[in-house]
Amino acid sequence: MVSGLINENPIVYEIKERRDVRAYSSNTDELSVDAIDQLEVFDILFVRDIKDPEHPYSLEQLKVLTEDSVEVDDTKSHVRVTFTPTVEHCSMATIIGLCVRVKLMRSLPSRYKIDIRVAPGTHATEAAEQVSVDSRNSK
Repeated sequence: MVSGLINENPIVYEIKERRDVRAYSSNTDELSVDAIDQLEVFDILFVRDIKDPEHPYSLEQLKVLTEDSVEVDDTKSHVRVTFTPTVEHCSMATIIGLCVRVKLMRSLPSRYKIDIRVAPGTHATEAAEQVSVDSRNSK
């Protein structure tokens, strides 16, 4: 059993002002397909609202997830999210990856392939943390 905090003094960053994604949707036809972009996926993840298990800071404030860590290729229906644990021995890395994966699978259309990755060199077990899901073939 681990006693104390794993990361006692995390670096806390300022967060950017949020754009209202709904304001950019000009399409009123509910049956049409809207393109999904990087910021929309970032907003889907609610990283501004998800708190670190050890601290009162959000995943965005700790830069575990950033807008730049989200890649979207809408033409190929592919989303990749790369997250950065706050310490290289973070015991929550697997949980973070799985939570991101489940949130995107539930929020994005089933045509998307979703890859969740740990940033290279940021976690002791990064090879085991890679979570890839092709929701088109998971049914």
